[in-house]
Amino acid sequence: MASRILIVEDNELNLKLFCDLLRAHHFDVEPVRDGRGMIARAHSFMPDLIIMDIQLPHISGLELIGQIRKTKELCHIPIMAVTAYAAPEDEQKIRQAGATGYIAKPISVVRFLEAVKTLI
Repeated sequence: MASRILIVEDNELNLKLFCDLLRAHHFDVEPVRDGRGMIARAHSFMPDLIIMDIQLPHISGLELIGQIRKTKELCHIPIMAVTAYAAPEDEQKIRQAGATGYIAKPISVVRFLEAVKTLI
């Protein structure tokens, strides 16, 4: 059975890239464009990994990571932050919020896949 990955990304091009790349490597992916419905989608999909953009409209990825970490059924799921925030203090803040992994945009496809495989 393929590993399941929930992708939370509001940029259509990035979302398509992540989905196409992961599907090509035999992952089962569920795209989420708006963080407001993300927790409910995570409950229904029960992913093995969540890929989280940090800069989202309506609710930040940091807030979502905090909610996931406080949710009994979801708190064990690794979260890989993928963000344009690339300063060392940004990574520290994102990891302190509860992200398991961190990749700065623009992504390296090879590094992205390696990070995904490491977290699953």
